[in-house]
Amino acid sequence: MTHFPDAPRAERHPFPRTHHGDTVVDDFEWLRDKDDPAVRAYLDAENAFTQASTAHLADLRQSIFDEIKSRTRETDLSVPVRHGRYWYYSRTVEGKQYGIHCRIPISHDDDWTPPDLASDDDREEVLLDDNIEAEGTDFYSLGSFDVSTDGRLLAYSVDTTGDERYTLYIRDLETGSNRADVVPNTFPGATFSPDASVVFYPTVDDAWRPDTIWRHAVGTDASLDIAVFTEPDERFWVGVGLTRSGRFLVLDIASKITSEVRILDTLDLEGEFRVVWPRREGIEYQVEHAVIAGEDRLLIVNNDGAEDFHVVDVRADSPRDETAWRTVIPSHPGRRIEEVDAFAGHLTVEYRRDGLTRVAIIRLLDGAAPFGPVEEIPFDEPLFQVGTGGNPEWTQHTVRLGYTSFVTPSTVYDFSVADGTMTLLKRQAVQGDYDPDDYRQERVWATADDGARIPISLVSRRVDESRMPRPTLLYGYGSYEASIDPGFSVPRLSLLDRGVVFAIAHVRGGGELGRAWYEQGKTLAKKNTFNDFVAAADELIDSGRTSSDLMVAQGGSAGGLLMGAVANMAPDRFAGILAQVPFVDALTSILDPDLPLTVIEWDEWGDPLHDAEVYAYMKSYSPYENVRDDIRYPPILAVTSLNDTRVLYVEPAKWTARLRQAEAPVLLLTEMTAGHGGVSGRYERWKEVAQEYAWVLDRMGLANVGPIKNT
Repeated sequence: MTHFPDAPRAERHPFPRTHHGDTVVDDFEWLRDKDDPAVRAYLDAENAFTQASTAHLADLRQSIFDEIKSRTRETDLSVPVRHGRYWYYSRTVEGKQYGIHCRIPISHDDDWTPPDLASDDDREEVLLDDNIEAEGTDFYSLGSFDVSTDGRLLAYSVDTTGDERYTLYIRDLETGSNRADVVPNTFPGATFSPDASVVFYPTVDDAWRPDTIWRHAVGTDASLDIAVFTEPDERFWVGVGLTRSGRFLVLDIASKITSEVRILDTLDLEGEFRVVWPRREGIEYQVEHAVIAGEDRLLIVNNDGAEDFHVVDVRADSPRDETAWRTVIPSHPGRRIEEVDAFAGHLTVEYRRDGLTRVAIIRLLDGAAPFGPVEEIPFDEPLFQVGTGGNPEWTQHTVRLGYTSFVTPSTVYDFSVADGTMTLLKRQAVQGDYDPDDYRQERVWATADDGARIPISLVSRRVDESRMPRPTLLYGYGSYEASIDPGFSVPRLSLLDRGVVFAIAHVRGGGELGRAWYEQGKTLAKKNTFNDFVAAADELIDSGRTSSDLMVAQGGSAGGLLMGAVANMAPDRFAGILAQVPFVDALTSILDPDLPLTVIEWDEWGDPLHDAEVYAYMKSYSPYENVRDDIRYPPILAVTSLNDTRVLYVEPAKWTARLRQAEAPVLLLTEMTAGHGGVSGRYERWKEVAQEYAWVLDRMGLANVGPIKNT
């Protein structure tokens, strides 16, 4: 790929802004107005140019799409989950874009063994067919999905534009028809009260911040709904849910660094939510209800005096009485506790240790010492991820686990608390000749300039080890304490089978190695994220595993910020950069409190509007402000969505325009009917992935290389 003399060139309309005595002239801020015909024309021209510039990859795109499709069992069923008197599951049908949500009744009260379903089971009841709901729309996203405890009603919400404003409906499952209740402009997270008389749901403010929880009496007009809580602090967002026991409704209020939880006894739905612990700056906590030795207790996962969190047990009726507190799980450096769930007879704990997810069981005992030991469930692969899921029943005696690795397809187990046995319920089918032994996963370490050791997880097809260097796709994220864990991907096989190594750089700003790992990659330490990624690239190059002409970098959203930063810092390390919905105009966005989610983000990035030091620091790394005219950029593909409310399309649009000014070989692709997650529908998503992977392979010189075949 070479520079594009005939590429679209955005007009320049100087727009000055001044903060802390510093004036920046932004030539492309005018692209923010997506209703301006000139903006639409520019985006259309960029799309046309991208399609023309990648037209030679049409056959490869089709091949990758066909490979994904051929490996996927298109007509399939999820593992049923028991909730109340039914087993709930979803299924997909060949040729249909979306899932179908179904249930069948349990056989008897002690029925805890998931049924072996057939697609023609005459007991099946279809609750919601997303394909029908999506008819006549270019985009469809299911938000809320909550079935009442008695199984009579379904609350669900849909978004048909990608802007994350959902319309809430209530379906009568006895008749299959929607009731008159329709609530527009909600946010996902609607929750029934245990008696199904009330639905609690969140809405967002003008900055797209979930700020208010409403109470809707089923069968009444939405205009009569009552706001039960509104959070005025623009750093905080709210959510609502029901404890597994059904005893309490839980109102979660949180910023990036501070939490407050309020609970409401479900026997008094019109009562006031009461505060568990008043918010204190920097203290985060979450609450779970448990019945221990016959007493209502609250389990609180928190970081008060515990960087990697600990768990305490308090009285539900007086949670601030410290004389009644008990330590359930003490803090241990390097073991980052993430969640505790309570059941009638046991607890489950999810945490991170040695950079990997873990699940443990704590049995509830009688007597003065009611908590058994923390019993970690073992797994024998060197890299994996595991978590609980599908465990809604208070009295269940099994724990549903989801497990995967780079080479093991998504797997569902039931773990028996009584005897510790593990029952395999389902492993994702990979059609064709997939054999996990044909692939290898491993972890290596890079060393950053400040001495920090950066883990890198890799997966590749087993080949002659002397065949070095190898094409490599290096992925990174590194924000919000989000961890990028090793997991299986059917589409990724199209890369691996063409000889590509897939690598994840677990850079600081993520949560892989505990809270300190996150703290060292945020606010005024954010540049560690970028330096770590470059260090990971250097390690892979210096060790001979790959070379700069064979390595492509990939990241999305905040990981797109990472892509923009390393493009400016180390353009010579990469043969290409794939930036998906990239947060590349970070300073402009974080300076504007009127933009969606900006004030919430100040705890993550700092507040450049009011703090001159933060302003200068962000300006020194924000990709858009730091595009350089004196370096040679690698080819860049930026992918965005017009209706994205989290990273506005204008960020990659402005970045592309500025890069084009610097004669960088950049392509911009804007989905005109999608949101932050890209297109909807599985086939459309496969086409999107095929397009991106074809571009990646082209950058590695593999556009004409077919997949390795098993013999």
